[in-house]
Amino acid sequence: MSNQADRTQTPNMPGSPVEVRDRVLATASALFYRHGVRAVGVDLIVEKAAVAKTSLYRHFRTKDDLIAAFLQREDEDFWGRWDEVAQHHRVDSVAELDAHLAWIGERVGRPHYRGCPQLNVAAEFPDADHPARQVAMAHKRELRRRLLGIAERLQVQRPDELAGQLSLLINGAFVSSQVLSSGEAIPLLQASARALISAARRAGP
Repeated sequence: MSNQADRTQTPNMPGSPVEVRDRVLATASALFYRHGVRAVGVDLIVEKAAVAKTSLYRHFRTKDDLIAAFLQREDEDFWGRWDEVAQHHRVDSVAELDAHLAWIGERVGRPHYRGCPQLNVAAEFPDADHPARQVAMAHKRELRRRLLGIAERLQVQRPDELAGQLSLLINGAFVSSQVLSSGEAIPLLQASARALISAARRAGP
């Protein structure tokens, strides 16, 4: 689900404090997404960002704080896209879900897609108290909450069950990108969601 470019940024001018922070975060985000957060050290980040190590620590107290900021950045990108799509389908929940699965499927099908950043980080940090894992889990809870809202508007008998099924479907797509053919994710996601909705509408109380 990441929108990271498959490159790092290496500007040379120092810039303002805000610009330095943004550059460090953008560089770290690209490196974390491409290589994994454990494989990327602070020294590589400051080298690629062309900043002093003291500048990095001025804005991010620890590497863990930088990892959490990376996930929060991904969060903003993902939910910004979600909200944009939702605004166009406020009166038709089936069309809204279909549209969400279209842009999610498009991301999954990108050539350099390396999976959901939140799931990737959660897999690297099994400790439930790790700040990055907490951000990742909050993202997944929010996805489930938003899917529950759609399921409730569909007026099925067991909306929470449908929301769980849709969450499993979407997260499954995030981790299956490497085994999907080009252009396969969108139709698979949409057809599967329609089948789940149809089954939920037929289910009794």
